[in-house]
Amino acid sequence: MKELLKRAITGAIYVFLLLAAVFLNNKDAFDFLFLVFGLACIYEFKRIVKLAGYHVFIVFLGLWWTFIYVTHNTEAYWTLLIPTLLVNTYLLFDLFSNKKSARSYLEKFVLSLLYIGGGCIFLAMIPYQNGRFSESLIFGIFILVWVNDTFAYIVGRSLGRNKLFSRVSPKKTIEGSLGGLVFATIAAYIIGMHTEVLSQYQWLVIVLVVVVGGSLGDLVESNFKREAGIKDSGAILPGHGGLLDRLDSLIFVAPFVYITLRILTYVP
Repeated sequence: MKELLKRAITGAIYVFLLLAAVFLNNKDAFDFLFLVFGLACIYEFKRIVKLAGYHVFIVFLGLWWTFIYVTHNTEAYWTLLIPTLLVNTYLLFDLFSNKKSARSYLEKFVLSLLYIGGGCIFLAMIPYQNGRFSESLIFGIFILVWVNDTFAYIVGRSLGRNKLFSRVSPKKTIEGSLGGLVFATIAAYIIGMHTEVLSQYQWLVIVLVVVVGGSLGDLVESNFKREAGIKDSGAILPGHGGLLDRLDSLIFVAPFVYITLRILTYVP
């Protein structure tokens, strides 16, 4: 009971911070929260992969300043988006590969900077569509992630029989993943009915990206923890593990959501 209460309190504080940053409709508050989240997640990831030094924090802060505050030409974002997507694609190949080798310092540095840092930067950029801050857009994406995670757990616990990827995450099941997708799709349809930032069919495209990409992102982080022989990325959230454990899906899927939104903006 004490553990359940601890998880509930920690989860409530985490959700409150996210919602406050969104609905304050204040660019500085939102950006600052995800800058702190980004630094914390990089710190946790550095410990997982055993990356020495603090140079990655300096480079990340430089990228953050450049792409969040300095660069206003959307075409310039491709210079960060393409490398980030390539790194995430590499991680998917690595996830399904049986051949494992020791990671070099350069590989650890690039993964920390682009997989974690790049993901956090694009997560912070998602709400800024057409030159304005859209709280309904980022809040809708948060809802899709939470609905998918919640019902994947519920359906998996009650109906799960077939393992999804037992080598990396033995508790996840195919039934749970399908259950999460179904309920997240229903949520996306309802969100589309009550928001104007995207049409219903656009929300249905986004939910597929969020659920599939987010599930893969969770497996990618689990793969790193399995390699390191640890259960949680950290202990910053009592009862929940590390911050990266809570944001792994969002961080991995953020660049894919960003490029999908760019495509939807130009495709009627």
